[in-house]
Amino acid sequence: MTGNAVDADDAGQAARQARLQFLTWERAPEDIDSADQRALKQALALSAGARIADSAYIASDARIFTSSIVVGERSWIAGHALVRGDVEFGANCSVNPYACISGKVRCGDGVRIASLVSIVGFNHGFDDPNVPIKDQALQMLGITIGNDVWIGANAVILDGVTISDGAVVAAGAVVTGDVPKASIVAGVPAKVIRRRGEAAKSRRGQAEKALQKMSSTAQAEWRDVLAQYETAEGYLSAEADGVARMALRHQCDAIEIAAGFGHPPDGDEARLMAARLQAVQDPANGFFPDTYRLPDPAVDIREDTLALYNVLAAGYALEVLGYRPLHPIAGVELDADALFAWLDGLPWGTRAWRSGDRVDAIATAIYFNARYFQSGRGKEILFGWLATHVDRATGLWGKPTAGQGMLQPVNCFYRLTRGSYAQFGLPVPLPEAAINSVLTHYRSNAGFADAAYNACNLLDTIHPLWLCLKQTDMGRAQAETIAEDIILRAPDRWRPRQGFAFADGQAPSLQGTEMWLSTLHLAADTLGLSEDFSFVPKGVHRTNAVGLGL
Repeated sequence: MTGNAVDADDAGQAARQARLQFLTWERAPEDIDSADQRALKQALALSAGARIADSAYIASDARIFTSSIVVGERSWIAGHALVRGDVEFGANCSVNPYACISGKVRCGDGVRIASLVSIVGFNHGFDDPNVPIKDQALQMLGITIGNDVWIGANAVILDGVTISDGAVVAAGAVVTGDVPKASIVAGVPAKVIRRRGEAAKSRRGQAEKALQKMSSTAQAEWRDVLAQYETAEGYLSAEADGVARMALRHQCDAIEIAAGFGHPPDGDEARLMAARLQAVQDPANGFFPDTYRLPDPAVDIREDTLALYNVLAAGYALEVLGYRPLHPIAGVELDADALFAWLDGLPWGTRAWRSGDRVDAIATAIYFNARYFQSGRGKEILFGWLATHVDRATGLWGKPTAGQGMLQPVNCFYRLTRGSYAQFGLPVPLPEAAINSVLTHYRSNAGFADAAYNACNLLDTIHPLWLCLKQTDMGRAQAETIAEDIILRAPDRWRPRQGFAFADGQAPSLQGTEMWLSTLHLAADTLGLSEDFSFVPKGVHRTNAVGLGL
């Protein structure tokens, strides 16, 4: 490497470190695993009695002068924050620049501490006017902060206070007494101004009404929607890029929409549909190449996205119709070395979504093989690989990219877990970390807009939250807010007798309709309102796990 290249690299590293002092939430796995970070943690263990989780991050300019400090999984402390005394942070906590935390302080999980906050877990004695304050004894009752607490900028928390789970301390508040669970306090001294959810009750009611409206509209019009796209040769409908094409998937989407409203094709209609789908399957490898866009024979079939996706689309459509694939999907029945080589070779660092897409197809093929044919040790091999490759800091698989941030690994998480953990009814490895990553991604994109407000991005947000909330309550309030947003914005996007577009600005389509209806079902189920929605996914987006025993 030339001298100029070394200088440029050093300058880039210095610029990144300077940025991470103030924008510490941008830390990446490579920052957490860096030699400098490991050295800092070791130094703090000696100088500050620190016990810091491997996935936590301490900015180099943070000032930590403690007798004891505990920093939990995925927590971080920004540069120029001051921490002194005897302090503990749980998992997923954050301390922003210029916050000051002193004395005996105990924080639970998910505590957010904004810039310029003062948390003072001790007090000077001052009752005796005849003794200078500097000479009076210190008092240290300590401060306890529960789980999922947000402390706004410039707030002050005084010694002896307990802040209960789910509370919010408004910016500039001075907290002198205990804060009840899920309450919002503001002012000097701070007082309860309302409880979280009270103002949202009307919003929840609006979401219920919007869901019921959407339900009745879609229930009344779904047959007209299917008729819009049916031709003598099959179904012609727009795809995710907005271009209308013939595709096998459209037929499967039509079957799933009908089944979701409780009216799957039956009798001779179902038999003919099933025969057409079964005829598509390649008896040698078991995949389902798209008859309208046949794969390139010179390219490995495992590189053909449509042939792999149709394992899901055609396979589940056959089940909805009461049938099954005719042949095992031999293309996934591999020994450990071969399956590991396939997984290792996927573009996790650059196209994580594509990697998750492959895992989805592999896991679903293993499901069909195990249910209808004979299967080897594919489940054990696959889940073993996934368990050892999940990112402990993010709870996801794959890496963010410079251009798209967390979009690739978040969307990967949906596809990967849909076919594996969700389908087989297994707990995801790191649900709290995954929820934190998904919520951060959603916030950083301001809930998505324009073309980014599409069925993929919203489904890939709500499904991971829905899935992970089966294992933890962390972030439930934020997830419910997202679910309400999805439902409230849905009625305006439905086009009479045409359904939903995949993305804002596109024409309605079968793909958009099926995906948005499934997204609405998941949003409703997250809120406990699924019985208010007439559509229940039966195919690709079904929510009932089969279990490892099938």
